Amino acid sequence: MPPLHLATFACDVTPPDGHPLCGGWIEPVRGVDDPLRALGIVLLGVGKPTVLCVVDWCGIRNEAFRVWRKALADAAHTTPEQVSLHTVHPHNAPFADIEAEKLIAAAGAAKSLDLKYFDDCVKRSAEALKTALPKALPFTHVGTGAAEVKEVASNRRILGTDGKVKYTRTSATKAKEIRDEPAGLIDPNLRTLSFWDDGKPLAVLHFYACHPMSYYGDGRVSADFCGLARQKRQDETGVFQMYFNGCGGNVTAGKYNDGAKENRPVLRDKIYSAMVAAWKETKRIAVKSWDWRFESIKLPPRREISFGEEQSIKSLEDPKATPAKRNNSAFQITWLKRKDTPIELNCLDFGGSVLNLFLPGEAFIEYQLAAQKMRPDAVVNVAAYGDDGPGYIPTARGYLEGGYEPTVALAGPDSEEILLAAIRKLLKAEGKGGNK
Repeated sequence: MPPLHLATFACDVTPPDGHPLCGGWIEPVRGVDDPLRALGIVLLGVGKPTVLCVVDWCGIRNEAFRVWRKALADAAHTTPEQVSLHTVHPHNAPFADIEAEKLIAAAGAAKSLDLKYFDDCVKRSAEALKTALPKALPFTHVGTGAAEVKEVASNRRILGTDGKVKYTRTSATKAKEIRDEPAGLIDPNLRTLSFWDDGKPLAVLHFYACHPMSYYGDGRVSADFCGLARQKRQDETGVFQMYFNGCGGNVTAGKYNDGAKENRPVLRDKIYSAMVAAWKETKRIAVKSWDWRFESIKLPPRREISFGEEQSIKSLEDPKATPAKRNNSAFQITWLKRKDTPIELNCLDFGGSVLNLFLPGEAFIEYQLAAQKMRPDAVVNVAAYGDDGPGYIPTARGYLEGGYEPTVALAGPDSEEILLAAIRKLLKAEGKGGNK
């Protein structure tokens, strides 16, 4: 085999009719507008095989994350620490937390996940990876490019003069006065990482930070505008494409989207146009190796009584509570139970000049911008929505500002310092001109 090579794999993970969507919080599957996929690459030739996989699901948490990651690791003949598993986060899609589903079933609450279907998706994705390995192709270069995405992302949190959240700009924002507010803090750029065999492109990975929903809750399964842009680009080029959601926890399309169905292809084409533009700007560098680093951290749980086990059990077992309330209580219990099980961050480093950072949860955009600032001398691509056990990961200041995200974030304000320290270490940022 050549020194460096890669294999690509794909698997359909579209849920069947009647399956819960978004953890059972919204209308279950009534039809399919476009399929959901698990897409991945395996990098071979330097130490243990390394796997990057992204799934068109809403979230994969805790034990579900560990089970899926291990299955991919076993199929690739590597260890779980060498696997980075993520979701794109569309909401008309499944949400997986095995332990929470068992608690939900025991309490007689509305189902959040069909465990047999989940097991089947895990098995088939691992089989797809295993089948792809003998078809691995050599690669000699990686390429990077970036382009501005115009009129898609906007910050969800609009602050008032008192420093508190005044408006929450959801993915589909009906109120014109809220849409008319400034876009706020975002990362406007879509970035790409591509793999090449000399002049032949083999795979392209896209990174962009924004909640990927135009509309949802109607029971129609869809990868939504980001997944549709990815597929449009693949159909056009014939080159394998993946899409990673960056730190879009507090970023939506709400400024530019009122939820009208005709906006979905409009948003799709804005993402697609940036993919094309980033491709045109791609610069390639020859590579002979890479470095894969990972950090294990523990994010402290919330201290408020409403997030504690006693109150969560009470809410879960309350038959009068809404399905969203009961199921979210199960997710809170599961997070408390796994508080001593570390959560991982990863970095794929090509020669110190191209850094690809993979983070857990629904991290705020501030983390992505901080990572880029830490290494101004390098290209820094950021993916979030890895192990979604903590859910939202606001900044410490975000908890004080209020708003939607802190009402469901399961990790506490101390998480910011812990996460930034791990990012700094992974990026080898000390002495590089960024934050110390």
